[in-house]
Amino acid sequence: MNSLKRVVITGMGCVSPNGTGNEAFCRAILAGKSGVKRITRFDASGLPVQIAGEITGFDELAWVEKNQRKHVSRTVPLAVAATDEALRDAGIESRGMSQDHQREIGIVLGSGGGAQDYSEEQYTLWLQGKIKQVSLFSIPSGTMGTLSSEVSMRFGLRGMSHVVTTGCTSSTDAIGYAYRQIQLGQLPMILSGGVDSPLAPGIMKGFTLMRIMTSSWNHAPEQASRPFSADRDGFVIAEGAWMFLLEDHEHARARGAKIYAEIAGYGSTCEAFHRVRLAECGEEPARAIQVAMQEAGIGPDNVDYVNLHGTSTQLNDRIETRALKLALGEQRAREVPMSALKSQIGHPQGASGAAGLAATLVAMKHSEVPPTINLDRPDPECDLDYVPQAGRKKPIEHAVCNCIAFGSKNSALLVRSMA
Repeated sequence: MNSLKRVVITGMGCVSPNGTGNEAFCRAILAGKSGVKRITRFDASGLPVQIAGEITGFDELAWVEKNQRKHVSRTVPLAVAATDEALRDAGIESRGMSQDHQREIGIVLGSGGGAQDYSEEQYTLWLQGKIKQVSLFSIPSGTMGTLSSEVSMRFGLRGMSHVVTTGCTSSTDAIGYAYRQIQLGQLPMILSGGVDSPLAPGIMKGFTLMRIMTSSWNHAPEQASRPFSADRDGFVIAEGAWMFLLEDHEHARARGAKIYAEIAGYGSTCEAFHRVRLAECGEEPARAIQVAMQEAGIGPDNVDYVNLHGTSTQLNDRIETRALKLALGEQRAREVPMSALKSQIGHPQGASGAAGLAATLVAMKHSEVPPTINLDRPDPECDLDYVPQAGRKKPIEHAVCNCIAFGSKNSALLVRSMA
């Protein structure tokens, strides 16, 4: 284990419902700005849920050629935009790279639904008899694996190009996988993170059938995502992309790169319990966190902040609270400030973990915990310090980024400050 390489984050890129670009995202989350709004992508007036964490004002054609846009899903321009910013932020110039340099950079992308919205659009055209409008790339562009290839091709990167899809933990697991590859010396640099764009009528109807999205706040979208509040009644679906350049620490130092933080631990477990429900005990989410802490060589007293999954469903928030008490011990869990980014942006599905990591890096850089907004009436069963309504100044050396997914999956990252 002593021969494993240290892994640091040297670049970040954000395309978020509450701010496109690192600076806009940073300002928004520290100020507690909601990005949830009424859906404009399509006519949602006939749906019981008419709101989402939708990214508006984003120019897709700045990232995908006009004649190619119909052949790819919206996730492609979102992922390309976030990757471009992450590379520039890390001081990597993708144009004019030598072949050897291209081979040094891989991509491991996490996505829960990938091109699901694109496939829905293609099937709709087919069923409406509009055969000539169906893309000849409807099959390859509708599969999960080609999503990372689109990013690789855009930047000419020849390292591994993989997609990890494990539901809502997809991007946490993608980052964990990239972390392992660099630890083992497979590559010195890997772009990793998450992207999802599940805003489509059929997808919305499917989630509505499951009764896990809130239909109570169409009149006040910014108040709709309410993690840990007693009156929460479901999540708000969202889209977005958050990408990072992960790098071998020695490689980063040799090229004089700025360093956001070190990834010091990763844990992943499965309850093997249910397709969508969590077991009430919270033991396996807790164990994922403990595995990440153990790898980092720290204990509960060293944890300064937890970025929570915090979906705003009755079940998830209650059990995640229980899991943190098991992972840290009840007394320590009550002392550690925690916050739920989804209160501000909604639930971007498989990109959730990457979004949470981005928020954590912002918190570390500014020594300020972002708030959980819309927490008006605390649930007695959710009784930890969720930093309600307003952010809080606090130095952060070690942080946990927690994620929970359909299919009983749980994953966590342990991030360490390099300041």
